[in-house]
Order: sequence, then C-alpha cells, then structure tokens
Amino acid sequence: MIRGIGVDAVDVERFRTALTRTPSMRDRLFTIIELSQLAERADHVPSLAARFAAREATMKAMGVGLGAFGFHDVWVEREPSGSPILRVAGTALELAQGRGIGAWHLSLTHTDSTAIAYVIATD
Repeated sequence: MIRGIGVDAVDVERFRTALTRTPSMRDRLFTIIELSQLAERADHVPSLAARFAAREATMKAMGVGLGAFGFHDVWVEREPSGSPILRVAGTALELAQGRGIGAWHLSLTHTDSTAIAYVIATD
C-alpha cells in the first residue's frame, strides 16, 4: 500500500552556485558513498542536485518538514545496473517505521538545468 508520495525539483545552476560559495555543503549534505560514486564524473553537480532532491522528496513522502531528520539519514546508492536505491537510517528510519513505511521506490532524472526526484513510500 502506498503510504506517501514526494517529488522535488532543484535548479542545477543555483545548486552549483551554492556548492561553490560554500564548499563544506558537500560533506554536510552527502554521504561518503554518494560522493565516491560520483567522483569520476566530469560534472557531478546535476547528480548531486538530484540526490538533494531525493532527500526533500523523501521528507514529503513521509509528510514531515525540512529538518525532521539529518541529511545523512537519507542517501542514494546505485545498483550495479545503475538504478538508484534510496537508503534510510537513523531518525528518518524511525519516522518511516512509525508511519508504517517499509519500502521505498525512487526515480531520479536531470537535465543541464533541473534535477528531479520522485519517491514513493510503501508498507
């Protein structure tokens, strides 16, 4: 059963500017796994923007606001096929379990200008 749906869009150039102005944002927002998986890309900012959108979409799918859990409580990994997997831990996992959420479905996409994440929470 669907417990929640969330979608978020991020302006890639605005996100790029924020990362340039505040380089420490990378470590505050993203896990080592995410950063290492994207390190070899010539331009990893669109993919980081999509992963940031995934965090926001996850909050929306759970029906909670920004700050309900830490940014490292939710992250995106990749299957060997390249498909994204949403991982949830810590406070985010506790909130999800309290809402009857046991599984996540994630879709990410980006263009040069926009990154989008779509999250479906199911039991």
